[in-house]
Order: sequence, then structure tokens, then C-alpha cells
Amino acid sequence: MSRIGRLPIDIPSGVTVSVADSVVSVKGPKGELSVNVASPITVVIEDSQVVVTRPDDERASRSLHGLTRTLIANDIVGVTTGYSKALEIVGTGYRVASKGAGVEFALGFSHSITVDPPAGITLAVEGNNKVIVSGISKQAVGEVAANIRKLRKPEPYKGKGVRYEGEVVRRKAGKAGK
Repeated sequence: MSRIGRLPIDIPSGVTVSVADSVVSVKGPKGELSVNVASPITVVIEDSQVVVTRPDDERASRSLHGLTRTLIANDIVGVTTGYSKALEIVGTGYRVASKGAGVEFALGFSHSITVDPPAGITLAVEGNNKVIVSGISKQAVGEVAANIRKLRKPEPYKGKGVRYEGEVVRRKAGKAGK
């Protein structure tokens, strides 16, 4: 049996979880999220815990068991505390500034790049070289952060670009002089 899938998920106070057909809805202080459950997997609420079970040991059932449990657990954490990712802008002349709900990046191109956040995501600027992406959906926060990083990936020679906070960029030696 899946070691992750068999663990029950505790429902914290202030959070309501409901199962209707094959949709698990999670409501909390920060918002509401839902997960579609694949067909062989069943979700039951028992004693303020969410229990995910599978009917058999088929390969598809085994792979969906742990995934479904993790998606529901991520939604519960999202509606209670939320998720955030910090991005650092490294490089001479590279900077970021707030512009309405979005942010404007100067990343060494001839033009500035404006990024508007999708619904449910907030972008906060700290100083002129740090952006914090936050929201209740772990998937959406990670996707927006990855799209921002994609604007100018860190390069290995000088380390310039947009990187995740704490990301280590392996540096290469440049051309050897005579």
C-alpha cells in the first residue's frame, strides 16, 4: 500500500471539507479550492479526518492513491496558511518595481517586461531585487514563479538573471586569458 496515500489527513479547525460525486471541496479562511478525484480512488471523511482509499493494487490505482492524498493535503494547507515563493533578481541594472497589481521587470532587454498576476495570485516587491509570489494554490504559485524565472534564467558565467531564493547557480569558468 502507498505509504503516503494511506495516511489520513487531519482537518484543522475553521476548514470544511466536502465530498460530492468525484469532487473534494475545501473551504477555509483564505478561500476555496477543489480537487477532481480519478475514478478508482475513493475519498471519505471520518472523525475530522480525510481518508483516501483505493480498491485494488493495479498500477494506475497505486499511482493515483498517493497523488490524490497529496493534492487534498496541499489544498488544506493552502486555504489555512497559503503558499509563497520568493524570487531574486541578480545582475547590474536588473531591477523590479510594482506597477498596479502587477510588477515591471528591467532585465537587460531594450524594453521593460510587465507581469500581471492571474486570479488568486499576489505579487509583492521587496526592495528592487526581490519578488514574492503568494496564493492559496500550490500549483498556481509554482507556475507563476516558474514563468517569471523563465523571463531571464540565471546564466552560468556571471550568475545574472532571475532565480529562486536560495537557488544555487553552478558557475563556469570564462575564457582563459593568455
